[in-house]
Amino acid sequence: MKNLFDAAVADEVKARLQRLEPQSERLWGQMTVAQMVAHCAMSMQWAVGDTVPEKGPLPARVMGRLVKPLVLRNDDLMRKHSPTIKSLIVTDERDLDKERVRLAGLIDRFAAGGAVGCTGNPHSFFGKMTPEEWAILMYKHLDHHLRQFGV
Repeated sequence: MKNLFDAAVADEVKARLQRLEPQSERLWGQMTVAQMVAHCAMSMQWAVGDTVPEKGPLPARVMGRLVKPLVLRNDDLMRKHSPTIKSLIVTDERDLDKERVRLAGLIDRFAAGGAVGCTGNPHSFFGKMTPEEWAILMYKHLDHHLRQFGV
């Protein structure tokens, strides 16, 4: 399964990230391309432990623990219009180039850190996760949003 601990996968994601343009049109959702890159960087900050995810509502946490094995068991794509926790919603204007540099740096840091550099904090929806689960989820999340903008 693809995951961000694999250097080749991380490089492929960063190459796709570089193909985004300010005029890239979204295929679904509401964020601009710069807001999406900022959103992805914020989720990567969870994975490297820079920020601690807040707990989601109890019903969502229960649902997350039930669906986690389904989401992480194979290379199936994340569904369009998947819900987002409020703290990761970006509504202000962002600079695409700055956000792209920030996200690429976080991807590099996560990939280079491997399992020991990964957070031990639980995910707000999926709960407790192994470093390998974080690596799979972060790849799937980035892939989802890069596909959202056609790259």
